[in-house]
Amino acid sequence: MDFQHIPVLLKEIMQGLKPDPGDIIVDGTVGGAGHAHAIIPHILPGGRYIGIDKDPAAIAAATHILSEFGSSVTLVRSSYALVPEVLADLGIERIDGILFDLGVSSHQLDQPERGFSYMADAPLDMRMDPDGSLTAKDIVNQYSHEELTRILRTYGEERWASRIASYIVQERERSVISTTEQLVAVIKKAIPASARRTGPHPARRTFQALRIAVNDELTELENTLQRVIPLLNDKGRICVISFHSLEDRIVKQAFQEFAKGCICPPELPVCVCSRKPQIRIITRRPIEASQQELEVNLRARSAKLRIAEKI
Repeated sequence: MDFQHIPVLLKEIMQGLKPDPGDIIVDGTVGGAGHAHAIIPHILPGGRYIGIDKDPAAIAAATHILSEFGSSVTLVRSSYALVPEVLADLGIERIDGILFDLGVSSHQLDQPERGFSYMADAPLDMRMDPDGSLTAKDIVNQYSHEELTRILRTYGEERWASRIASYIVQERERSVISTTEQLVAVIKKAIPASARRTGPHPARRTFQALRIAVNDELTELENTLQRVIPLLNDKGRICVISFHSLEDRIVKQAFQEFAKGCICPPELPVCVCSRKPQIRIITRRPIEASQQELEVNLRARSAKLRIAEKI
């Protein structure tokens, strides 16, 4: 199997998730099973690991990598947004831990034909689920200038969003933009030379924005957190690794909402809402990769881990 995965923040995940024998652990983004391979021995005997991923290549790789653990592992090709449905189908009501390792995987970036990378020429695709209907090519060639600007500005936090959108619209009137190389060329034309001399690759923010839009990542994440936290047993842990500020903000706000107690107006003498905190936030600030980890896995540089515990 060529699906390689160096698990990000592995030591911190193990400390945060606290897997014990007999635990039921869900991995909503199994990827190359790097985290899974470390977690599963800690939940044996008697434990169960449920790994979910929408990418069939990830499920195939995880099936191979985790075969030694036999029936203690269940792998399901699905979206992490459907964790409650997956668990219901398996007859599981409560779990002891859940992990989300968000964003695009190293394997997906390293497969040029998937169209995630601006470093290689490939079809403009960016679907995490190859069976998904919407591609980056569809967005680039069909969306209005206003909608393109919104996507680039909101999901990519791109300073030159409107200018890039204008150049895309002009270019597609001449010919369809169908490859990553074509799009990168348009972006480089749109961004002034002075702005391209420093900072990351000029296409990075645009590609991030398109990937998020294609896969509806932020809406999916927000809805999923609302649905999965109530599934945790008391003392159960949720660990979320995000890779950009938009994801991290959603995780932070969701944790804060679930950790909130009484919401009655301060002028009321006694609480009438009866609201109780559902979780205890373990990480007031997100955990980031150590310098030691960055030396062996540069892709961990933007990773942020937040952890909470059900109460």
